Amino acid sequence: MDVTMIIMWLGFILASYSVVGNDTIQTLGTFLSSNEKRPWWILFIFAGSILAATLIYGWYSYGGDVSYGRLEKYPLPDPFAWYFLLPPIILMLLTRTGIPVSTSFLILTFFNPKNLDKMVTKSLIGYAVAFAAAFILYLLISKALEKKFIDNPATDKEKQVWTVLQWGSTGFLWSQWLIQDFANIYVYLPRDMDITGLAVSLLIILGMLAFIIYSRGGAIQSIVKSKTNTIDLRSATIIDLCYGIVLFYFKELNNVPMSTTWVFIGILAGREIAINFMLNRKEGRSAMFKNLGMDLLKVFFGLVVSIVLVYVVKYLSTGAF
Repeated sequence: MDVTMIIMWLGFILASYSVVGNDTIQTLGTFLSSNEKRPWWILFIFAGSILAATLIYGWYSYGGDVSYGRLEKYPLPDPFAWYFLLPPIILMLLTRTGIPVSTSFLILTFFNPKNLDKMVTKSLIGYAVAFAAAFILYLLISKALEKKFIDNPATDKEKQVWTVLQWGSTGFLWSQWLIQDFANIYVYLPRDMDITGLAVSLLIILGMLAFIIYSRGGAIQSIVKSKTNTIDLRSATIIDLCYGIVLFYFKELNNVPMSTTWVFIGILAGREIAINFMLNRKEGRSAMFKNLGMDLLKVFFGLVVSIVLVYVVKYLSTGAF
C-alpha cells in the first residue's frame, strides 16, 4: 500500500470516528436517552442494520458512490498530502469537549473551498426552517401534549405504543441523516468504490458506531439532555420525526452538502422557546436563552475554525512548511 492509500484510509478512519462521535448523537441522542435501560447491543443492532442498508443501497444505486451524489463537486485532491488529516483530528478534539461543530464545514471545505458559500447558505436556511418548523409545531402541541408528558409519566401500555412509534421515527431520521453525512466520511475514499472497499469501510464505521452507543453518546449527549423533557419516550419520538422530515425536505431539494448540526440546533431551539412560552415559564427564560445562545455560538465557532483551516491548508500546500 503506497503513501497516498495510507493517508486516504487513515483519513477515512479518523473521519469515521469524528463524524460518528459528533454527529450521530444529533440523530440518536434522544433515542439513547429514552432507551437508557435497554442493553446497548440491541440499540446497536437496530442502528447498525439501518446504516448498512442505507450505505449498500447508495453504493448500488450510484455506481459505487455511497454519498448519494453529494461528492460530485469534491474530487480527490492531487497530491493527497498529510495535512488533509487535520480536519478529522481537530474535529475529534473538539468533540471530546462537547462542542457540536459542523463536520460538513470542517471536512468538506478542505476538499473544495469554493463550495463553502453554498454549504453555508443551505445550512443557514436549514437552521431557519428547522427553527420555524419546531417553533410552530410546539406552539400547537405544548399544552396538549408536552405538558401532559411532563406532568404524567408514560404508563406501561403507553410505553408499548410509543416505543414502536419512536423506533420507527428514529429509523426514518437515522436514514435521512446518513444520506446527508456519508459525504463527510467517504470524502477520503474513491467515488467509485469496489465491493472490497465497501465491506472494509462498513466494518470500520460499524465498529465506531458500536463504541459510541456503548458509551451512551459521550460528551455531545449533554446538549440533548439539557433540553426540556428530551428523555421522555413520547417527546423523543416527536423530536425525531420533526428532524427527519426537515432533513428529507433538504435531501430532495438538491445534492449540495449541508450542516445537519445547524438543523439539529435549530430544532432544539425552536422547540425549547415554544415550550417555555406556551407553559409560561418566565422564571427560567434567562437561563434558557443563555443555553440556546451557547449552542449557536458553538456551531458558529465550528464555521470559523473551518474557514481558518482552509487557509492553513492553502499555506501548507504552497510548501511554506
